[in-house]
Amino acid sequence: MSLFSFFYYILAIIVYIIALPLILFKLKNKKYQVAIPAKFFLKNNPKFDNKNKVWFHSCSMGETVALKPLIEEFADCNLSVITNTGFEEASKHTNNVRYLPYEIFLPFWINRQKALVVMEAELWFMLFLCAKRKGAKTFLINARISDKSYNSYKKMRWFYKFIFKNIDKVFAQSEIDKQRLAYLGAKNIEVIGNIKLAQLPKITKKFEKISETLITAGSTHENEEELILNSYDRKFGKLVIVPRHPERFEKVNELINDYCHKNILTYHRFSQQEDFNSDIILVDKMGELNNIYAISDVVILGGAFEKIGGHNPVEPAFFGCKIISGKEIFNQKSLFECIDNYYIIENSQLKQYLSKCDELEKPKLAKAGSIEPIIKELKNV
Repeated sequence: MSLFSFFYYILAIIVYIIALPLILFKLKNKKYQVAIPAKFFLKNNPKFDNKNKVWFHSCSMGETVALKPLIEEFADCNLSVITNTGFEEASKHTNNVRYLPYEIFLPFWINRQKALVVMEAELWFMLFLCAKRKGAKTFLINARISDKSYNSYKKMRWFYKFIFKNIDKVFAQSEIDKQRLAYLGAKNIEVIGNIKLAQLPKITKKFEKISETLITAGSTHENEEELILNSYDRKFGKLVIVPRHPERFEKVNELINDYCHKNILTYHRFSQQEDFNSDIILVDKMGELNNIYAISDVVILGGAFEKIGGHNPVEPAFFGCKIISGKEIFNQKSLFECIDNYYIIENSQLKQYLSKCDELEKPKLAKAGSIEPIIKELKNV
């Protein structure tokens, strides 16, 4: 162990001891009653059974979703995460899922792996050091340093140089990211674009675009339909509402029926009439959202006007829809970072933004990445 590693480890122990009261206090919150014991006390969080495998590590749900094609390519792999939502998503794809323990446990917790593949900004010093010392080839993928965070990274350049000493190869999103990463000490950098956009949405049915503005409220949840209807005016355009869960179709149907009756608007259910001839349409069929995004002008993205965590903004952005979303996008922040020009608003501002939707800018997606260079590299390990 180098002198730097020794002092870093001692500091990590001190931080752990100081933080223990806060960690124990947070245990009162149901949300953390599995993750905290796993990460900070190794409860029900053993080493990976499968040794000498490809080990993927991500932070939260967005990063884990992006790993899906790689997990499928290396089916018998290991996967670690940081957050609850990341764990839930990871469990859909493999049984070999763990919460990544706090750094002081990693020297004893990590066993030999063929390769460690880490998503984005999960730059844990002990993670890369211990994996490499145990014989793994180490990779940082989808690496990006934003304009906003670059100054902070530069101030800690001396520290990141120690981290990058233990990373064999970096797959960066852009040439600018490559230059910034190299300045921080990264070596062997290859630009492959943003792999979160490696799986772009497709349509299964082609609808004809209507002549007036089409506003689609996509993946809506409880209370959001009411907010949207109360913010809507027929002069803004036609309105399509697509609830997230099919068990809510009947309840939303009643809500829209009452609204249209009071406001003398036409309305129909998509399951009974597959067109957009009415003022308001309830899409009560599964699998139609991307088909409708393809002909929409504006998308009100649900799941963010209530504390749900938001939904995937890449889908409407891909089809060039102007995106309006609420502030509760905590599960989708990493995907919003792939897009320029979107509108995160307070619930009370929805009507105001719908009234000026002609003035809103269309979103722009970052360069879509390819996972093929990563697959090729891992198969040669």
